Amino acid sequence: MHMFWVLVLIFYNGHFISTATGANSTRPDVVNIGAILAFNSSIGKVAKVAIEAAVDDVNSDPGVLNGTKLKITMQDTKLSSGFLGIVEALRFMENDTVAIIGPQHSVMAHVISHIANELQVPLLSFAATDPTLNSLQFPFFVRTTQSDLFQMSAVAEIVGYYEWRDVIAIYIDDDHGRNGVAALGDKLAEKRCKISYKAPMSPKVDRNDISDTLFKVAMMESRIIILHIYSAWGLEVVDMARKNGMMGSGYVWIATDWLSTLLDTESSLPPAAMDSIQGILTLRMHTPDSLPKRKFLSRWSNLTASKTNGSLFRLNAYGLYAYDTVWLLARALDTFLNQKGNITFSNDSSLTEFQGGNLRFDSMSIFNGGKVLLSNILHVNMNGLSGPMNFTSDGELNGPAYEVINVIGTGVRSIGYWSNSSGLSLVPPEKFNAPEVNKSSNQQLYGVIWPGQITQKPRGWVFSSNGKQLRVGVPNRISYREFVSHAEGSDNYVGYCIDVFNAAKEQLPYAIPYKFIPFGDGHSNPVTADLLHMITTGEFDAVVGDITITTSRTKMVDFTQPYIESGLVVVAPVWKLNSSAWAFLRPFTPMMWCVTGISFIVVGVVVWILERRTNDDFRGPPRKQCVTILWFSFSTLFFSYREKIVSTLGRLVLIIWLFVVLILNSSYTASLTSILTVEQLSSPVKGIESLTTSNDPIGFPRGSFAENYLTNELNIHRNRLVPLGSPNDYERALKDGPSKGGVAAIVDERAYMELFLSTRCEFGIVGQEFTKMGWGFAFPRDSPLAIDMSTAILRLSETGDLQKLHDKWLTRSACSSEGAKQDVDRLQLTSFWGLFLLCGSACLLSLIFYLIKMVRQYTRHSSNTSQSTRIESFLTFVKEKEENVIKVEKEGKRGYSMRRQIEMVSNGRVHEEEPRNSTWNVTVATNYEA
Repeated sequence: MHMFWVLVLIFYNGHFISTATGANSTRPDVVNIGAILAFNSSIGKVAKVAIEAAVDDVNSDPGVLNGTKLKITMQDTKLSSGFLGIVEALRFMENDTVAIIGPQHSVMAHVISHIANELQVPLLSFAATDPTLNSLQFPFFVRTTQSDLFQMSAVAEIVGYYEWRDVIAIYIDDDHGRNGVAALGDKLAEKRCKISYKAPMSPKVDRNDISDTLFKVAMMESRIIILHIYSAWGLEVVDMARKNGMMGSGYVWIATDWLSTLLDTESSLPPAAMDSIQGILTLRMHTPDSLPKRKFLSRWSNLTASKTNGSLFRLNAYGLYAYDTVWLLARALDTFLNQKGNITFSNDSSLTEFQGGNLRFDSMSIFNGGKVLLSNILHVNMNGLSGPMNFTSDGELNGPAYEVINVIGTGVRSIGYWSNSSGLSLVPPEKFNAPEVNKSSNQQLYGVIWPGQITQKPRGWVFSSNGKQLRVGVPNRISYREFVSHAEGSDNYVGYCIDVFNAAKEQLPYAIPYKFIPFGDGHSNPVTADLLHMITTGEFDAVVGDITITTSRTKMVDFTQPYIESGLVVVAPVWKLNSSAWAFLRPFTPMMWCVTGISFIVVGVVVWILERRTNDDFRGPPRKQCVTILWFSFSTLFFSYREKIVSTLGRLVLIIWLFVVLILNSSYTASLTSILTVEQLSSPVKGIESLTTSNDPIGFPRGSFAENYLTNELNIHRNRLVPLGSPNDYERALKDGPSKGGVAAIVDERAYMELFLSTRCEFGIVGQEFTKMGWGFAFPRDSPLAIDMSTAILRLSETGDLQKLHDKWLTRSACSSEGAKQDVDRLQLTSFWGLFLLCGSACLLSLIFYLIKMVRQYTRHSSNTSQSTRIESFLTFVKEKEENVIKVEKEGKRGYSMRRQIEMVSNGRVHEEEPRNSTWNVTVATNYEA
């Protein structure tokens, strides 16, 4: 640090005056502050007028500093960002300066912040937007404007909103440019976007440097260009870009706030400059509308006329922040003076060893109240022309917001706003939290007129025109060459995958120069994972072939839309299932036959129970009743039963059973027809389920993802898996079988197996396809070409061209089989358990109701029966015919009436008025007793 002071003071022909005036109990009459500006820049000339106006307003308001006046000393850096400009800016330190407003440039701010740290003088910059200036390295730096961190957040939000993925950044290679672009890269990464090319330019840029930079940019694929540069060279860059054809259709230019500042400041630009910036998007720091702001705007023309000798220019956002910075400092000074009451300086003890000499190092002084004043600045909470002014714990202004504007014609048009709270919105951030504003419906921007006078959103990229061909890797297959194969006698490749790629390429609105590069040793099929890894290392720009899309592979590369479905299937030896004398039993499984037969018997028994007391058809000797049960139940199969059902419960059971029989008949007939008319195949392997439960060896293609799937997902031990290399190996292993060192079945993708089975009728696909996957073309992560190729594949599918290519290369022969059908066609019990459950429930409920009815009748019939004979009596009662029971009940009631009258006669309770009835009653009683 001491060496730095030596270098500074070599060029500095003055010294810092140290004062220690002692404590003063009264407020000072004057407080010295400094300002570092570039008077001839768009920001500097506006800020100079705004700062002078703010100092006048503060000094004329006795309620701010209570009689203390601000005295400001301004130094002009003359747009110099080098060492000489910094030395020139130090001249204001000849006075007892308590704070510095500025500098305007981030490069100067980095260096002067070291001086501010040493002298403990707060540095308030309204224009240095480098995000790294807020680091702990510079505690005395206070940014009173918006950081580029938020501006780059807004740019990244715009890029993400339009679904672009790659951008190019053009910037000046200094602290301001590098750190701003670094912040942009971080914010783009949060949106899954990136800076595909950085184009730095020297701080001493000239037109040749600009031309060289733009030539390199034009050779890149991305057409989204972020221009983060100073206004002094910004128009030169876009003018040369227009001359090079880079401001036409397809390009997108997003300029940081240097362009909006220039447009807001200058009353008019030359026509050539306006033509160069047509369609550009730029950002402007958003300052809410307010009455003080409108009043200041109305004063602006008078202020510029009086302070600039008639030079007129307009007010920009940096001018508002410069004005507010003076007021912010004045309020902090007022608090400071109320706390301490004086302003003192002391010598820097670390420089005492440099006493003597013309440079007078020992005269440099430290502001004793610097830390307190800094704390007061960071705790100010005020409303200024730019809006609320208060700081976060990180030293940034609260509520950063930008306006997104589109340059159109001779002016600009606002297309929306950005803020931390609302993102991209059509309403200003200060109105966003209003109840009538729907937050979800305002994440959008108005329409844009892009360069080239187009309104449709540009795609954002083109294929590189730098002469580089797309390096497309293709597998050098030795089997299934219908998919990919080398054309003999040429450098071309043919096959189904190649034709699909070429057809999709023709659908693109731009040309793709490419060349196929084979991958593999020519002796075995290459491992797909190794082929895809070549993309991640940059050796291939794409991979075309029979590449299955899996979860693990999507972590390495991006795939297009699948152009063919190809899940895993099981292939095993099959043989034709010939018809036999017992073919009629095949429609139902053994379990289905058993349950159906038992159901016939159960229904017959239930109907017999419900009908035997009321229906003579179900009565008789035991042998006859058994024959009746069997005959009735099985005759329902043909709806030819002759017994009449008279009970309500019996009819209920019968109608439900007839419905079940109808469904069973229809299903049996359909299945038997299929079995007798369609060729049936049989195999000891029934599908993937039977393979997982057995211990037989399983074949799979060497290098395929099928190995990991079988072990990780289906928990099949690796010892059972046998890698095979070619269709001939498949055939040999299947013919040998497990007993001769072969395999019981092979697990591979359907697309391969259909070709394998087209000439091998002794094998077939058994069971169902147990994965749903597809093949796609592979590209590097976030490649825009993958998106365009996916769209092209979908278009081929919609027009039917994709199916035509499939039929051309992969047409099945008559030998191909969908699989062994015997298990598929046989009807399982699981398909009918609902019907059997319904019928069984009806039988059970009917029996319960019947039992309840019997118990009630028996209770009325045998009220005097003893407990010991009740069960035997109940069984006898159930066997009786119901009409006999009813007759006995009627006779019992008549006997009861006679017995009652006998009792009345014997007790002398017959009335004298009934002489005729008394004789009849005695006779009846006598007869009853007899």
